[in-house]
Amino acid sequence: MELKKYLSIMKDYNASDLFFTTGAPASVKAYGKMLPLNDIPLTRDEIKALAYETMDKEKIAEFEKKLEMSLALADPDLGRFRVSVFMQRADVAMVIRLIQTEIPTLASLKLPSIMPDIIMEKRGLILIVGATGSGKSTTLAALINHRNENSAGHIITIEDPIEFVHPHKKSIINQREVGMDTHSYRKALKNTLRQAPDVILIGEIRSRETMEHAISFAETGHLCLSTLHANNANQAFDRIINFFPEEKRNQLLLDLSFNIKAIVSQRLIPTLDGKRVAAVEILLGTPLILSLIRRGEFDEIKETMEKSINLGMQTFDQSLEKLYFEGKISLEEALRNADSRNNLRLKINASNKSAPEVHTEELQLEDPDHPEKNNPKSPPVPTNKKDDDEKPGLSLVDDK
Repeated sequence: MELKKYLSIMKDYNASDLFFTTGAPASVKAYGKMLPLNDIPLTRDEIKALAYETMDKEKIAEFEKKLEMSLALADPDLGRFRVSVFMQRADVAMVIRLIQTEIPTLASLKLPSIMPDIIMEKRGLILIVGATGSGKSTTLAALINHRNENSAGHIITIEDPIEFVHPHKKSIINQREVGMDTHSYRKALKNTLRQAPDVILIGEIRSRETMEHAISFAETGHLCLSTLHANNANQAFDRIINFFPEEKRNQLLLDLSFNIKAIVSQRLIPTLDGKRVAAVEILLGTPLILSLIRRGEFDEIKETMEKSINLGMQTFDQSLEKLYFEGKISLEEALRNADSRNNLRLKINASNKSAPEVHTEELQLEDPDHPEKNNPKSPPVPTNKKDDDEKPGLSLVDDK
C-alpha cells in the first residue's frame, strides 16, 4: 500500500509530520527541519489517490462537499496518525501527523527540577507558553504523566486534537477530543465541573471565554493546565489582558494574582549533536510575583525572576547560558535565541566558567540536505507505483 510505505519512512526518520502537495516532493519534518524524501514532484492525481486511501466512501463524499477533512488512522505496526486533507489552488493536499504513543517523562525531556513540584500543586493555574512547534504539548503530556503516576484523582483533558493517549495509572484519565467527543471547547468546558475532576487540561486558550473558564476552574479548587501562544511570561500576560475589555482588566489582574501557580515558557534550540533541547523560562506564583501581577507591574517581573533562581525561577537567557556552559548548544544559537543578546553575551564573557571542549569529529552531526548520509540503513523512498500484492494495514478509526 503506497501510503503505508510513506508512513513507514516517516517513522524511520523520527518525523513529526508528512506533507503531500502538488508540484513538490513528499516531505517530512524532523527535528524542526523540512526534508524532501526525493526530488520527484508529486502530481495532483497521485496526491488525490493517496488522500483517498485514508477515507471510506462516506468520508470522500463529505470531503468533496466541505473541501476539508480531519480524521485518524491506525496501523498495528506503525501506530496512530492524524490526517488533514484539504484543497489548495483547486488540488488536493494532505498533511499527516504522527500521534505519539510513548508518553515522555519530565526526566527524558531534561526539564528543570522544579517541574514535578509544579504539577503536584493541589489547585491553581499553570500555563505552558511558546510558539507553534516549541514542544508545549509534549511538556503538557509529561506533566500529566507525572501527576498520573504519583497522585490518585480524576484528570480530564479537552484537546483538539488528542496528541498523546494516556493510560490509567494512579489516576483515572478521561480525554475528550473536540469534534469527536464534544462539539466544541465551549460545550465541553461548560460541563467539565459536573464530571468531578481534580485536574483539568485545556488544550489551548484562544479566547476570553476559555480564559474565564480556566480561571474559574482554578478558583473553585481545581488544578488547571493549558497552553498559550506567546514567547515568554510577559507576552503571555499581554495576550491574556488583551482578551478582556478595559473595564474588566482590574478584576482580571486580581483573579490572576490569586490563581497563577506557574508560567512555563519554552523554545526548542538546535543542539550540537543535530537534535533539539528546550530552553525554559519559569515564573512561579510567589507572593512577590503575585503582588506585581495584581498591581500590573509586569516590567519588574523579569528582574524578579533573575534574582529568584534559588526558588526555581529562571529567565530564558539564564536557561540559554546554562545550556551553553553544559556544552549542549553553540554560542551562536544561545545568542540567536536570547531575549537580550547583548546582556547574555556580557554574562557569558564575564563568567569564570568555560564551555566544555566539543570534539566535532566525535559528533554524528545530521546533514539535513542529505538525510541518507545520516542513516545508511534508511529504507528506500517509495516510488509512485502501486504494489498490487501488498495488503492494506491502515484502518480508519474514530480515535476515541
